[in-house]
Amino acid sequence: MSGTVTNIAEMGLSGTKEGKITVTTVSEPYGEKSESVASIGISLQANSQEPDWKVHIPKTNIDAVIEALEKAKKSL
Repeated sequence: MSGTVTNIAEMGLSGTKEGKITVTTVSEPYGEKSESVASIGISLQANSQEPDWKVHIPKTNIDAVIEALEKAKKSL
């Protein structure tokens, strides 16, 4: 992954001792002129250099993803 990473938020991962969730933005994640994305990373250990899982969400999809997460939250 290339591009500039900007940290937005970091929080503890519920159900783990040291896990964390990170939210960042990444400009040009796939090379020059690629669309910037929001990135959500899940690390099971706090000192991980790279998340165990991550997802990149293009700006145009963020609202739909938030809506789906709100629905998922209500169903839990």
